[in-house]
Amino acid sequence: MIGVIRVFTTEIEEILEQHRKIISKSYGVPTINKCIPDQPLGIFNVETEEMAVPKIVALGKRLEQEGCKALTIICAADPAIEELRKEVAIPVIGAGSAAALTALALGQPVGVLGITDTPPPVIENLLGNLLVGYLRPEGVTNTTDLLTPTGRTRGLEAVKQLLNQGAKVIVFACTGFSTIGLADLLRQELDVPIIDGVEAEGLFASTLYKQQASNA
Repeated sequence: MIGVIRVFTTEIEEILEQHRKIISKSYGVPTINKCIPDQPLGIFNVETEEMAVPKIVALGKRLEQEGCKALTIICAADPAIEELRKEVAIPVIGAGSAAALTALALGQPVGVLGITDTPPPVIENLLGNLLVGYLRPEGVTNTTDLLTPTGRTRGLEAVKQLLNQGAKVIVFACTGFSTIGLADLLRQELDVPIIDGVEAEGLFASTLYKQQASNA
């Protein structure tokens, strides 16, 4: 199975299971979902990312011991990805790099939607000159802000601004947008490729998982 590591601590089962279900339903692979402890606002700055690193590594090692054949880190900053790769023998995929690489394959100007003041470095570095704009929806500063009634509306407004700036592809730089189903809303409203980080890393991880299964 694929281990899904949540960096946003919650006991609300519907929210906790959201990303696991996206990957499992989209690609027909078994998944198991766990979240790191004591981070109810997730990762939204350098300090919270530093706090999360050892927790992500410990959880990833535990998921490997429980039989996972690949791991996904559900955060667009790809926190602890290098540290975890050194500690496990299975593939580790990050949402940020997976989303950026998917956009890179399209070769079109990219607008990035996130919740921080600047895009995650992993996304910015991979996109290079293709990155034409970055926006944070008004009033959104952490994952929990996206769960408010205005979260989806503000997200749609920000994406329209990115399109006006010349973007031909939209990349999510926060997996909280997956939690609120923003991709489906945008795909109904706009005729532009929407790259959801959870879907993107699920594609990479499921491909590796199925390859391993076929060779078993």
